Amino acid sequence: MVLTELFSKDLEICAVIPSLQSEGLIRAEVNGCLGLITLNRPQALNALSLPMIRDLTTLLTAWAAEPGIQAVALMGAGRDGKPAAFCAGGDIRFFHQAALADDASLGDFFTEEYALNHLIHQFPKPCIALMDGVVMGGGMGISQGAKLRVVTEHSRLAMPETNIGLFPDVGGGYFLSRCPGYSGEWMALTGQAIGAGDAIELGLGDVFVKSSELPAIIEAFRNGHQDSAEHVVATVMERADLAPVAEHWESRNQINRHFKAASLPALIASLAADPDPWAQSTLAVLNKRSPLMMAVTLEQIRRARSMSLADDLRMERDMVHHCFHLRPGLASETVEGIRALAVDKDHTPRWNPASVAEVDAQDVLKFFHSPWRADQHPLRGLA
Repeated sequence: MVLTELFSKDLEICAVIPSLQSEGLIRAEVNGCLGLITLNRPQALNALSLPMIRDLTTLLTAWAAEPGIQAVALMGAGRDGKPAAFCAGGDIRFFHQAALADDASLGDFFTEEYALNHLIHQFPKPCIALMDGVVMGGGMGISQGAKLRVVTEHSRLAMPETNIGLFPDVGGGYFLSRCPGYSGEWMALTGQAIGAGDAIELGLGDVFVKSSELPAIIEAFRNGHQDSAEHVVATVMERADLAPVAEHWESRNQINRHFKAASLPALIASLAADPDPWAQSTLAVLNKRSPLMMAVTLEQIRRARSMSLADDLRMERDMVHHCFHLRPGLASETVEGIRALAVDKDHTPRWNPASVAEVDAQDVLKFFHSPWRADQHPLRGLA
């Protein structure tokens, strides 16, 4: 591995920054014992590209083994005068283009992204994620494994993949299935975004900090005396505050009553029979999602509840392969969902099948059959 110049402001700590390839889309700094990583693609809400994923992996792998680095922090670059974003997910337009071109780098993207998610969950040193603003999809994947997940009043967390005919990947099966009650099923199927209060109640955030305190934290990260992991963590914790009231937590009894249903048709029927405005608005959201991928997603969450992270990520790698190959090209539910949302932007996806009643259980189960032998699986090395 090629290493660049010493970048530490504390010359007693000989930490180095590996050579990066994403042309400035990932920025790395070292101050004392702290490695600071900034996602630097603000005009795309810091959405992840394959070169960015590779740079993140390179940095974290090097810093995990570097004695001079005792803690790591992740943040997203802001846009002047516009709302903050940690990371809005993966580059879905790339997914669309690569799928139609049968580009092998699409498979590489998911393999390397999921391996990165695993690396962050297993990182041997304190990792802090400053989850200000939009934290969706792939942004959840690189933040949920952090030891300290910092949310602000501007945080909006979501796994909205069913809106594009996909499923909550990047370890979503693992961390959503461990939310209280059946709130993981609710988030996975609806794609509902939640704020800081709900994030902490659901176990998807650890500490609340007012966004007005972030500049002081970042300044201390960059220029303060960071001589230990404990000091790095204290830099955040001394500015922690009471979280806002959870917006959706008051609906938890309704969430649990409806989303505990054994099947997607039963869940839809339960909501349809409930005249409460919450149930009817939730039903209206689900009626816009892909029936097939909602059924796949519900099965995913139920299976993942008893899985290790590594096994869940292997399952999700199987699933995402099938999203693009069971029905390839324009026939893919995912390609159609991305077309409607981000390419043609007509917001009228032509889901196939068009209704929950038409979903064949055997078609759902096909997503859970691995196309690889265990010893040939692209994520076979995860433990």
